[in-house]
Amino acid sequence: MGLISEITFCLLTLFSFGVFAQKVLRIRRSILLGKTADLNDHPIQRWRNVILLALGQKKMFQKPIVAILHLIVYIGFIIINIELLEIIVDGILGSHRIFSTSMGNFYNFLINGFEILAGLVIIACVVFLIRRNSIKLKRFISKDLEGWPRSDANYILIIEIVLMCLFLLMNAADHQVSFVISKHFTPWLVANFDHAQLLLIEKSAWWLHIIGIYAFMNYLPYSKHLHIILAFPNAYYAPLIPKGTLLNMPAIQNEVLYAMQPELAPSNAAAPESFGAKEATELSWKNLMDAYSCSECGRCTDACPANTTGKILSPRKIMMATRDRIETISKNIEANKVFVPDGKTLLHDYITVEELRACTTCNACVQECPISISPLDIIIELRRSLVMEQSNAPQEWNSMFSNIENNFAPWKFSPDDRDAWTKA
Repeated sequence: MGLISEITFCLLTLFSFGVFAQKVLRIRRSILLGKTADLNDHPIQRWRNVILLALGQKKMFQKPIVAILHLIVYIGFIIINIELLEIIVDGILGSHRIFSTSMGNFYNFLINGFEILAGLVIIACVVFLIRRNSIKLKRFISKDLEGWPRSDANYILIIEIVLMCLFLLMNAADHQVSFVISKHFTPWLVANFDHAQLLLIEKSAWWLHIIGIYAFMNYLPYSKHLHIILAFPNAYYAPLIPKGTLLNMPAIQNEVLYAMQPELAPSNAAAPESFGAKEATELSWKNLMDAYSCSECGRCTDACPANTTGKILSPRKIMMATRDRIETISKNIEANKVFVPDGKTLLHDYITVEELRACTTCNACVQECPISISPLDIIIELRRSLVMEQSNAPQEWNSMFSNIENNFAPWKFSPDDRDAWTKA
C-alpha cells in the first residue's frame, strides 16, 4: 500500500509540474509575439525596483491597512509553502515529517511560525471576501469585472482559506506533535476519533493539501493571480524614464529633422512599415507582459480622471482586453501553426476609439499601479495607429496637426509673428 501511495504521489507531482511548465512556456511564447524592446540598462536600479515594488510592495502602502493584509496573504502563502519541500520528500520516500528529526527544536519553531501565518492568512482572506462582496467598493463592482473576473478573485480567496485550514487540520490530527494554533483543536479530535481515524484524517488532509497546492499552481496561469509570478520580472523591466516622458518614433523625428534641414535627408530612405500598433503583436513584449501581469485590482481605473468624470475609458479594461487578444492570437497560432486572420484586431474590436480619445495622458494609472504596469503605453501606440495609419482624429486635432506641420506651432499664424503679442 505504501509503495502504491509513493508511486501515485510521484506521478501526480510530475504531471502537475509538467502541465504548469507547459502553460508557463506558452505564456512566454505569447509575450514574445510582441516587438523587441531593450530594457536591460541600469541593472542595479532594476533590482532595486524588484525588491521595493514586487517583494516589498512599496506602492501598496499608500493604503496601509489593505497593504498589511495583502502582505500577510502574499508572504504567508509563499512562506508556508516552504513546507511543500517536506511534503514532497515525505511523499516520495513514504516518510513522516522527515525534517523534524534533523532540525530538532528549530523545526517546531518553523511550524509554529507557519501556523501563525496560516491563521493570519485566513483572517485576511475573510476580510477581503467581505470587502469584495459586501462593502462593494466601486473598483470591485465595475462592469470591467462582470462574469469570470469577479468570480476568479473570489475563487482564489476561498482556495487559500481551504488550503490553510487543511494545513492546520493536518497538524491538529497528528496528536503526537503540538503546535501553537492546531494544538487547540487536537483535544476535540482525540475525544471524538480513535487512533486509526486520526491517522485517516491526517493523511486525508495531507493529500488534499498537496492536491490543492498543485491545483492552485496550475490554476494560476488562467487567473489574474498570475501576477504572483510575473510581478518580479515586470518590476525588473519597468521603464526607468520619468513618468510623463513619451518616447518619440525615430521615423517621425527624422521627418521633422529633414524638414528643418533638407540637406540631411538621405536619397534612398525607406518609408516606415507602420506607425503605432493596431494589433497586439505590434505592441512591445513589455506591453504584453504588462497585460499578463495585471492583477485587475482597479487602482488605475479608480485614479483615472477620465473614468471619474464618466468617460468610457478604464485602464484596467485596456490591460484585460490586450491580454484577451494576445491569448486569442496565441491559440490561433497553436491551432494553425501560423496566424490565420480572424477578422478582428485589438484596435476597434477589443479597444474602441472612444476609449482611446478619452485618455488625457496624465499618467495617473501608471503612478497608481503597484507593479508599474503602463496602460498608457498601449493607449499611445493604439492612438498613433489610429491617427497616422487611419487618419482618424477629431477635427480639432487635425487643425492642430496641420498648424504644427506648416507653422511649427499649434497656432495658425506665421512663425515670424510668434512674438507679435509682446508689441501690443
